[in-house]
Amino acid sequence: MIPQSRILVVDDEPQLLRVLRPTLATAGYDVTTAETGASAITTSAASQFDLLLLDLGLPDMDGKDVISRVREWSDVPILVLSARDIEAEKIEALDRGADDYVNKPFAMGELMARIRAALRGRQRRYSTQGRFKAAELEIDFSTRRVSVFGEEVRLTRREYDLLRTMALHAGKVVTHKQLIAAVWGPQASVEAQFVRVLVGQVRQKIEEDSSVPRLLLTEAGLGYRLRSEDEE
Repeated sequence: MIPQSRILVVDDEPQLLRVLRPTLATAGYDVTTAETGASAITTSAASQFDLLLLDLGLPDMDGKDVISRVREWSDVPILVLSARDIEAEKIEALDRGADDYVNKPFAMGELMARIRAALRGRQRRYSTQGRFKAAELEIDFSTRRVSVFGEEVRLTRREYDLLRTMALHAGKVVTHKQLIAAVWGPQASVEAQFVRVLVGQVRQKIEEDSSVPRLLLTEAGLGYRLRSEDEE
C-alpha cells in the first residue's frame, strides 16, 4: 500500500459510508467522500486522488457519466461499486475507463484486495521500470522478450501485443473492446471470438496447464485479467 494514498468515495448510502470511511482510514488511507456525481467531478478536479471508489446509482447522474467526465483529464484508478449486477452495465463502465468492478453487497476483504491491486497498477503506470514479473512469467518490454520459468517463449506480434496490454493493466479487467483496440487498432471491425482465440494461443505458451489458467484469467462476460505482480 502507498502510505496515505488518497481515496475519493462516491456514494450516497449513509450506512455504507459509515462502514467504509473508518475501515479505509484504519487501513492507512486518506478518505474523502462525495454523495453526488456533480460533487465527485468537482472534487476530483480540484484535488489529486490515488483512487476513486464510485457507485453507479447516484442521485443526480449515472456513475458511468462520472467516469467519462473524469477520464477527460485524469487516469486515476476507478473502482466501481454497484448493485447493478448486469453484464452490459459492467462492460460499459469498463469501456468508459473504469479499472475494476465490485458488486454490492461485497466482502470487505475482497474490496480491500481490489483497492491494493488498483493502487499497485497506478504505481506500475508511473514506474520507469521496463519489466513485468508475475509468478513464473517475466516480460522485458525493451527487448519484447517473454519468458516462463526462465525459458524464452516465442510469441507472434499480436500475441505479444495482447500480453503486453494485459501486463500494463495487470490486476484489472480488460474488456474485449479494449483488447481489440490495442491489438488490431481502434478502428478495427473484429469480433470478440478473435480475442478469445488469441487468448487461447497465449495461454498455450505461458500457462503450465492452459485448461486451468493461473496467469491470464477470464472475467466471465467482461474480458480478461492478468495476475498482478504480487498477487497470491
